[in-house]
Amino acid sequence: MYRAGEVYYQDVPAGLVVEDEEGYSFTYHRDYLLNVNPPVSLTLPLREEPYRSTVLFPFFDGLIPEGWLLDIAVQNWKLNPRDRMGLLLTVCQDCLGAVSIRKIVLPTL
Repeated sequence: MYRAGEVYYQDVPAGLVVEDEEGYSFTYHRDYLLNVNPPVSLTLPLREEPYRSTVLFPFFDGLIPEGWLLDIAVQNWKLNPRDRMGLLLTVCQDCLGAVSIRKIVLPTL
């Protein structure tokens, strides 16, 4: 199963975060790199090569609310609190700060 989100930095499309059977990846869009934009996080410096990880990148995981706010999101949207990618794609469309994530549908391979 593939799940993906378009990553925006101050409403500018910056890259794509993807979950697949191998784990997670984050790739900056070429246009974002060419236009001399800042990185979405200091832990994810600008580069053409995708970042890969077996767990959700700490930066993206940190966007997910905690405590009572997470409880409200889990209850209202009937989410699994352990499904970090599901939470990211659902509750981080309008985050505080410069970065937001919008769920996209990838074609099946």
